[in-house]
Amino acid sequence: MYLSAQDIEALEGVRKTHFLNAQAVRINKSLGDAVGMTQLGIHQISVPPGHFSTEFHCHRYEEEAIYVLSGTGVATLGECKQSVGPGDFIGCPTNGVAHEMYNDGDEPLVCLVVGQRLAQDVSDYPRLGKRLYRNSGEWSLVDHDAIEHVKR
Repeated sequence: MYLSAQDIEALEGVRKTHFLNAQAVRINKSLGDAVGMTQLGIHQISVPPGHFSTEFHCHRYEEEAIYVLSGTGVATLGECKQSVGPGDFIGCPTNGVAHEMYNDGDEPLVCLVVGQRLAQDVSDYPRLGKRLYRNSGEWSLVDHDAIEHVKR
């Protein structure tokens, strides 16, 4: 399937606020959904000035990539802060460091975000001490302190 630049411009963006962070707001255009893709999520996101892209997190099984199209921001990658702008790329391999972006500019931070769509994934939110288990559409959020590790 094909989307022209005009098709993408005409797509209605969906305002999303992260369920764990009210300051993580973005306008999402799902390019992958628009062409019938099911295995990869491909989104054009726009983060308003003064907002985060997501809650600081990392995935255990899914990989994610971010390409900055316009605007400026600060990416937090583990303990490092990195200024980002047009043409910059961030790769988030499985079991990598937690990450987030913050729009510190005065215009929208627009990015192309690509990620796997696995039926099961585990995400950690280290600042909140929480873990999300996603299993075939069911989401279970637990405190890190409540996780019992079993020896085999």
